[in-house]
Amino acid sequence: MTSWNHEVDLVVVGSGSAGMAAALTAKLEGLDPLIVEKSETYGGSTALSGGGMWIPNNHLMAEAGIEDSLDKARTYMKHTVGDRTPAANQEAFLIHAPEMARTLAKLPHMKFKPTPGLSDYYPERPGGLSHGRGIETPVFAGIHLGDTYKEQRLSPINPPFGWTITIPEVKKIGLAMTNPSHLIDLFKILGRNLFAIVFRRRHFGLGGALTGRLRKAVQDQGVPIWLSSPVREIIFEDGFTSGEKRSAIGVEVEKDGKRIRIRATKGVVLAAGGFPHNQAMREKYQKHPVSTDWTLGSPDNTGDLIQMGIDAGAAIDLMDDTWGMPTLVAPGDPPFPMLVDRSYPGSLMVNVKGRRFVNESTSYVDVIHTMYEEDAEGTIGIPCFMILDQRFRNRYFLGPFFPGLTPRRHLKNGYICKADTIEELAEQAGVDPEGLTNTVQKFNEFARKGKDLDFGRGDSDYDRYYGDPSVGPNPGLAPIEKPPFYSVPVHPGDLGTKGGLVTNEKAQVLRENGEVIQGLYAAGNSAASVMGNTYPGAGATIGPAMTFGYIAAKHAAGNLE
Repeated sequence: MTSWNHEVDLVVVGSGSAGMAAALTAKLEGLDPLIVEKSETYGGSTALSGGGMWIPNNHLMAEAGIEDSLDKARTYMKHTVGDRTPAANQEAFLIHAPEMARTLAKLPHMKFKPTPGLSDYYPERPGGLSHGRGIETPVFAGIHLGDTYKEQRLSPINPPFGWTITIPEVKKIGLAMTNPSHLIDLFKILGRNLFAIVFRRRHFGLGGALTGRLRKAVQDQGVPIWLSSPVREIIFEDGFTSGEKRSAIGVEVEKDGKRIRIRATKGVVLAAGGFPHNQAMREKYQKHPVSTDWTLGSPDNTGDLIQMGIDAGAAIDLMDDTWGMPTLVAPGDPPFPMLVDRSYPGSLMVNVKGRRFVNESTSYVDVIHTMYEEDAEGTIGIPCFMILDQRFRNRYFLGPFFPGLTPRRHLKNGYICKADTIEELAEQAGVDPEGLTNTVQKFNEFARKGKDLDFGRGDSDYDRYYGDPSVGPNPGLAPIEKPPFYSVPVHPGDLGTKGGLVTNEKAQVLRENGEVIQGLYAAGNSAASVMGNTYPGAGATIGPAMTFGYIAAKHAAGNLE
């Protein structure tokens, strides 16, 4: 018989958005939850993210008079995700996502707001919308957290006392050199951050704002978080033998050098992220080449709980896929996501043959999929190369590099190549000179006419969101013609892995034969994503993560309709 050191109703493993949403919901449903976190910080990959949530038919849309419906969202999912994931899981997400957002929004400090103008990633498909389904949280003042603000995971691109921004501000900053009103916005943002530096009043933006607000809500609700408490074992009911059904009844964690066995009377929710920093798992399950050096996910996400689920007989899916993101991996710098710079006019991406292979401005997941397809076909798309000119460099950010400021160290070490002609640039970068010259000439013709006849860049509302409206006739296209020219390698990074334990519409973990492992739930990147191999809109990671955390807690409490 198992002896217990501690007992709660629900153990939630992981303190990202999925875990904290699950714990908050459990508390609101009358349960006694506990969050256990492997790291010495809370927030997981959510704290490192943009913090957006894709919530179809959310309450903010109705308040703003934006028309959406379950049927319209269902149609859009059909034409994006398709039948790659169970229809019941998709339906559960679409029904419960707006419920989750409304429920959490009632809590003090849990503020949501729409992301203006940001479309679905495929707005032209049936059911797609040009704006409204993406929501975020406002900048959050760390003073509300008391001493626990020191325990939040900090993003290397949103460091202590620096660059605290929102998603719309990312766009404004990127265009500050071409739009006077955005330049004013830039100074306001700098002023806000300067205030934080001078008065040591840390503010959180993007994913940090979301995790900060969730942490404050968890704190207010009296839900404990045990940091530095990795789970060493999921405990199942006595008498288990191979092939027999079993129930999860608790976990064993290591805390302060001791093993503590925690009884969970209502179940265990696995919300501990994926395996982006487990090189062995990535090599086993994913396309090659692959490296943990390219990921933007939490360094503590090593797939421990996914492996424990596999060992318990759980089914897995989508292990070969990621929440892909074109990424700059400069020597000595943390990896940096290429979210917006791919859409600025005056650049393109090519393989080593100097040929374009993708709409550079399309969904980042699609860019990564295409890079691997190129590589598999022998055209060597990994890394690919972003090509741009001095006009681009004067006007726009390139990853973390400010307009007009190209680090000498990266020119010296050869990471960024610079040349007076396209042919010389190709030679330096290791790209076929004839192929690149022909590609740039063709691209420039498209740019002048405002129509990309090869890949349709700039045709979609999504392509245009991060484009430059001061450029015409297409805000996403401009000729590459002002020397010197630049090249930078782009790697297939990711925001995290997409595969994990297979769950049903109640977030219950399933065995290979489809049977439920009683008492065991999974959400976030610990579960196989409901989004399949695609990414319908900004926040299609966090929106479902929080939703299935919500569903898991509701079901554990016996209150899921």
